[in-house]
Amino acid sequence: MRRRELLGMAAAAGAMAAPAEGKAGQENSTVYHENGRFGGWPANHGIWSWGNEIVVGFRSAVFKVAPAGHAIDRDKPQEEYQARSLDGGQSWRIEKPRELVRPEYGGPQPADCPGGFDFTHPDFAMMLRSSSDRASRFYLSTNRCKTWLGPFKLPLFEQPRIMARTDYLVFGKHELMLFLTAAKRNDQEGRVFCARTTDGGKTWSFVAWIGPEPDGFAIMPSSVRLGRDEILTAIRRREGRGDSQQNWIETWLTRDRGRNWSEVGRPAPSTGGSSGNPPSMLKLKDERLVITYGYRAAPYGIRARLSSDNGRTWGGEIALRDDGGCWDLGYPRTVARADGKLVTVYYFNDHPDKERYIAATIWDPKTS
Repeated sequence: MRRRELLGMAAAAGAMAAPAEGKAGQENSTVYHENGRFGGWPANHGIWSWGNEIVVGFRSAVFKVAPAGHAIDRDKPQEEYQARSLDGGQSWRIEKPRELVRPEYGGPQPADCPGGFDFTHPDFAMMLRSSSDRASRFYLSTNRCKTWLGPFKLPLFEQPRIMARTDYLVFGKHELMLFLTAAKRNDQEGRVFCARTTDGGKTWSFVAWIGPEPDGFAIMPSSVRLGRDEILTAIRRREGRGDSQQNWIETWLTRDRGRNWSEVGRPAPSTGGSSGNPPSMLKLKDERLVITYGYRAAPYGIRARLSSDNGRTWGGEIALRDDGGCWDLGYPRTVARADGKLVTVYYFNDHPDKERYIAATIWDPKTS
């Protein structure tokens, strides 16, 4: 069967799948599930929403059971997809923008950004991606991800390597702040810093490191704006090896728009094994914060916590899913619907030897 036919079948499956009832009124739905494919890592790409219209990015690779690591065939090309929902996450259709084809697979090569982009445009979206070389790239859209401009080059900021994932905050028409991961001095992943543009993406300046260089890694930030100059950033952390390895999520706060940072706490003291999982943090209409993350130890699944005091303390752990087949899951991104319910999108599996797929959980933070 041709690849296009398979993609059409996958899209139809995602659009037609009826949501399954989960815990406490939660609804679980399939976003993308294709035979012989590995759908993964929404946190690397990003999620964007406009009321009940939601777009999430992810990667599709050839599925191959591996003795260790992700169940993908690393000798085969990997593809960049996105899924769009027009009904608040109830159903999805799969899209494959040609602009997002990776440069090493024949996609457009990164170019210098001309700048002048209006980040306050009501249909604006930005995606950051790491490259196979040491630099990273970004894409911009002003039509709700229907088409993308780019890729545009990100500078190295005098670092050995940049591993960019999508995490940004808009501060004005031409001002935007990025939260990025750089390689450490030993060229291993990684350490988090923030950078800024004030000319619509043409030039970028390094602002500050977020925390000291770790022995293990501090990577994959997720940031929310608490006030005019106040930002809270959640970071994926790992320290130790083997039986002594620990994985958690910690938060850092700045009150001067990124110049100085102080550690706040650990909203997720453990994210399980296999190097843990990245956070997705969101500020709700009622001023509470929510953080979601994958849990890579039995029972494998997706978890969440809520904070009513800007992240100083967090409530008990909420199990959105606890029925995963193995550790290879998570990397969530969460958005709020117009009715206040949340849509958390992640990659998942039902069995170690079965395909990984993209799923979504719709849940109500008021009843959790």
